[in-house]
Amino acid sequence: MATSTVVPRARFSAQVRLRALQADIMELILDRDLDAGDPLPTENELSEVLGVGRNTLRESLKVLQALGVIEIRHGFGMFVAPSNFDALADGLTFRGRLSLRHEGLEALQLVDIRQALESGLIGGCIGQTTARQLLHIEEAVAKMETLASRGETFTEADAEFHRLLFEPLGNDLLMNLMSVFWKVYRKIHLEIGITTTDLVHTATQHRAIYDAVAAKDAVTASELLSRHFDGIRHKIKEFVEAN
Repeated sequence: MATSTVVPRARFSAQVRLRALQADIMELILDRDLDAGDPLPTENELSEVLGVGRNTLRESLKVLQALGVIEIRHGFGMFVAPSNFDALADGLTFRGRLSLRHEGLEALQLVDIRQALESGLIGGCIGQTTARQLLHIEEAVAKMETLASRGETFTEADAEFHRLLFEPLGNDLLMNLMSVFWKVYRKIHLEIGITTTDLVHTATQHRAIYDAVAAKDAVTASELLSRHFDGIRHKIKEFVEAN
């Protein structure tokens, strides 16, 4: 007879209290107008201000460190952490890879989000792209073409191409999110496999996108970027069906 796992009420309540404490610590950081790199109050002060024991406090601090909210430097203290998207990348990578073993839903949703992001923003980039930036984008394409002709993967050149496309916007958050997507995509690509034919076709797609950007044709560039993700979407579906 199958048994169900029920979380004991006491443990559930403890989890709720820990989440509430984590929220309180983040509110304290905001209320005190602390910025990245600023020191946090000591454990003793936090325990007193928040009205909790040190062991309970330490549990919450470890979670906040894992989430990239705070940084614990042993022997120096605790600090507000600088921008760090590693936890987000790790979480999305796990979820994307896990979904490949089932219906592939989350992996496909990641593709949808990136597709909407890039095809939607490219029009705003084109008008701000300088001749020097165009030169660097073309260099990334040429590198992809050379590597593809040798049957070699070009993950770094591919990532650089997309980064350079959106660099003119000067949006650091966007750049960080794109870096997260690339970390996730790299793992998914390794999982589903890449063929030599895929490499050549992908390089050709990037050349067409570059040509549209260089011609300042925002409509075509957006359409090409949107279609660019159809290949990975198709391969994800094929992989899921085969497994």
